[in-house]
Amino acid sequence: MKAAQFSRFGGPEVLEIVDLPEPHPAAGEIRIAVHAAGVNASDWKKRQGLMDQELPQTLGYEAAGVVDELGDGVTDVAIGDRVVGAGPSGAAQAELFILSDWAPIPPGLDFADAAALPAVAETAARALDQLGELSESTDLAGRTILINGASGSVGSAATQLAIGRGARVIGTAGPSNQAYLASLGAVPVVYGDGLADRVRDLSPGGVDLALDIAGNGILPELIDLAGGADNVLTVADVNGAHAHGVRFSRGDGGRATYALPLVAGLIADGAFTLPVGQTFPLQDIAQAHRVGESGRVRGKLVLLVE
Repeated sequence: MKAAQFSRFGGPEVLEIVDLPEPHPAAGEIRIAVHAAGVNASDWKKRQGLMDQELPQTLGYEAAGVVDELGDGVTDVAIGDRVVGAGPSGAAQAELFILSDWAPIPPGLDFADAAALPAVAETAARALDQLGELSESTDLAGRTILINGASGSVGSAATQLAIGRGARVIGTAGPSNQAYLASLGAVPVVYGDGLADRVRDLSPGGVDLALDIAGNGILPELIDLAGGADNVLTVADVNGAHAHGVRFSRGDGGRATYALPLVAGLIADGAFTLPVGQTFPLQDIAQAHRVGESGRVRGKLVLLVE
């Protein structure tokens, strides 16, 4: 099968499409013929050698497609079903992929839109679960949450899920994304110099909790607004978390596997949206990385597998 891979660390030019053996599902897993696979910031971090050090490496943990092989004990899907999901192998950007967690693709949702969901939904739901754990009450209803980087894929998912849990969300974004945040139900605020003052204009007593999605170095401001480091969580700034005593959310402490079917159901009910920023053919993966690293696209990047 064709799959994306790199055999040395470096820029997007090290990415190539290679032939690899076909994978087969173990018990409790399924295999899909991939139609679309999500692209995440971890992909270019891996390519740069900032994460895993083994070579060669394949890429991708989330994909949407059609079930073409079932592992032993799987009874909730059938060959030919349209599903979206995630798997641990890190080889989703390929013609075939093994899923360990999956959900039906909601009617009317295409493969590209579906492939944008798994990592974003899990990260957002996990972050909100852990953010709630920081407070005396895990119930977010009636609480004001500041989400830094609310217009990106994870940020917009966290915004919608937090509002669905009854929270008031103040979301930071650039000037061009203020109307988008308002459409999600958030109170938008422009990031940059003077952010703390602008947030206090909206919430004079500060905020109950703060969630950092952007990782742009403003943890001290978030700590001040939320009344202490114990009320702040980041999914993007591991060094800042260590320096300022803020909790860093990572998946190895347990993943929010419930998030994908939850979000799929919300989409089917018209209660959740996640825009795809741009799609690329699998063979153009290097260009997808260049666009992703530029940070200029709102919404998820997705590779299409023909």
